[in-house]
Amino acid sequence: MTINAINTENAAKAAPPVPRPTEPAHIIRSDEEAIAVAERLAADFAVGSAERDRDRIWPVRELDAFSQSGLWSINVPKAYGGPEVSYATLAKVVEIISAADSSIGQISQNHLGVVAAIRTVSDEAQKALLFAEVLRGTRFGNAFSEFGSKRAADFETRFTDAGDHVIVNGRKFYSSGALLAHLVPIVALDDEGRAWYAIADRDAPGLTVIDDWTSFGQRTTLSGTVLLDNVKVPKTHLVPGYKGYAVPTADGAIFQIIQVAVDTGIAKAAIDETVNFVRTKSRAWVDSGVENAWDDPYTIQAVGQLALHLHAAQALLEKAGLAIDKAVAEPNAETVAEAQIITAEAKVLSTEIAIEATNKLFELAGTRSTLAEHALDRHWRNARTHTLHDPVRWKYSILGKYFLNGEKPPLHAWS
Repeated sequence: MTINAINTENAAKAAPPVPRPTEPAHIIRSDEEAIAVAERLAADFAVGSAERDRDRIWPVRELDAFSQSGLWSINVPKAYGGPEVSYATLAKVVEIISAADSSIGQISQNHLGVVAAIRTVSDEAQKALLFAEVLRGTRFGNAFSEFGSKRAADFETRFTDAGDHVIVNGRKFYSSGALLAHLVPIVALDDEGRAWYAIADRDAPGLTVIDDWTSFGQRTTLSGTVLLDNVKVPKTHLVPGYKGYAVPTADGAIFQIIQVAVDTGIAKAAIDETVNFVRTKSRAWVDSGVENAWDDPYTIQAVGQLALHLHAAQALLEKAGLAIDKAVAEPNAETVAEAQIITAEAKVLSTEIAIEATNKLFELAGTRSTLAEHALDRHWRNARTHTLHDPVRWKYSILGKYFLNGEKPPLHAWS
């Protein structure tokens, strides 16, 4: 299917833009506060997670609380008034939120990634302007990927110079967060084929966001189709994203570590559900010779193995965050490659434990765990859907080439 073949008959059903916050967002002051705020929000988000998934209810209230809490500005540099927490902390925040509702966790990914990119590639005036927006509580969505291109990195969306602004035309899909964003960064090519982030107002004339996401998992990531028909973007909001991959920077690893954190959060949620179900609802097997399901030796062994694999993934996630911190502070070929490699290792483990844990949930909890009233299938659906981002078979290739032949990973957002 080509991009031109994407169905646009629902364009009349375009989602309206949302208002910007009337009050400035809170500003986090420490890594410890970021974790505490994430845990408080997660306790609230978990309450309606199953219902939102079942009925595909947009997490409007939750997203407002999330961005107003200050957690969407935690990687804004201190020099611009931001918290600039460790990327190990940022990853933990996303994991905590994703364990409560992985769709909400994923929505933050592209916003945080664009904030990191602005730090890397923008000039001082642009940094001051856009970081101020983020600190006020402005949310970035995304209009990056395209549905019909041969490869994820191939783009047909382009912009033309029009003086103090550019004009963007194209069509996007997989636009997580765009429905409820305030600004929509659009990946568009210039006349030289270089990719920029053209950051458009969500309510800009010609920018249409359609709620047509039909995946069986990550159902409320607010993804879908974005149509771009002569959309005007001021040059103050035209970010030279291509510069982040022209030389070694941590930008790709930052986009990746947030994906890892979402999957680790899904795994933790599944393991917690398994333990709770086995402890409260499951029956002991007829041949086990025990009274309680939690005394079954095979169940005990399996839960121990799940916990071990989760903790290994979490440890690598933290290690990757610290490596990214170093690559941000001292960007060079060696520090960036190390950050990419450790993040790739974490991606492999997080994918494997997310799939393993969401499968084992039903095996260990038993047949009654499949009843619709428990809504436990959402964890498997979310894991199966989200782990398709940046396939781990290619992560194994990156790792093998690096450790066997000393070949550094490619520089792009998927590495």
